[in-house]
Amino acid sequence: MADEALYDRIGVGYTPTRRTDPRIAEHILAALGDARSVLNVGAGTGSYEPSDRAVVAAEPSAAMLAQRPPEAAPAVRAEAEALPFEDRTFDAALAVISDHHWRDRARGLAELRRVARRRVVLFNADPAEAHRFWLTRDYLPGFLRLIPEAHRQPGAWAQELAVHLGPVRIEPVSVPHDCEDGFYGAFWRRPEAYLAARVRNGISVFARLEPQEVSGALGRLGADLETGAWRRRNRDLLEREDLDLGFRLIVAELGDG
Repeated sequence: MADEALYDRIGVGYTPTRRTDPRIAEHILAALGDARSVLNVGAGTGSYEPSDRAVVAAEPSAAMLAQRPPEAAPAVRAEAEALPFEDRTFDAALAVISDHHWRDRARGLAELRRVARRRVVLFNADPAEAHRFWLTRDYLPGFLRLIPEAHRQPGAWAQELAVHLGPVRIEPVSVPHDCEDGFYGAFWRRPEAYLAARVRNGISVFARLEPQEVSGALGRLGADLETGAWRRRNRDLLEREDLDLGFRLIVAELGDG
């Protein structure tokens, strides 16, 4: 299924749990630096779009575009692989938890570099770190099947990004325990949240795996929460304020415009 179709199907319930987390937003704004014009690619409903700059959003899913609030940046329906803009139109191109959904990442990355004058900024998780998260490790190992084999090797993701973007700076971004953006790893200290359909509806992983696999995982998680097994197994997480789940800021400096 094309990712456009996936989000047209699951995107209807996306808005309630997928919001800008201000702490993550600070990292993204700092990475954008002095860019005054920004293209947000795979923009969804508009999270992390800075309000103090000229922003244009590109999003392929009609369901996602329909949920953008009236005050959000102007948006065009477009895929990352074919952005309808001239070369070097924007100071910066931005993609937040988006590039893993593109049909052709190499082409999408090339497009971001083409339309940006100064820098490209990505925020996403290093695929090689996915196995560390307890939800994947203990309940949803099938998530790893969604990751291309080549990207599961340490350092492979960064090497691929550098091939298409040039030299990149990589900065770790820890996920706060009360993260306001309900992406896959956001509830690492709130495991009961994953039992709520409202939360899962905003996380594409649950729509991409087989229903039987998801229901089995949720059953095991629910039982472990009831017996206290989850708490015993993850007691080291209970007092942590934030956690490194492999999320990284990728910054490629292209020049001074």
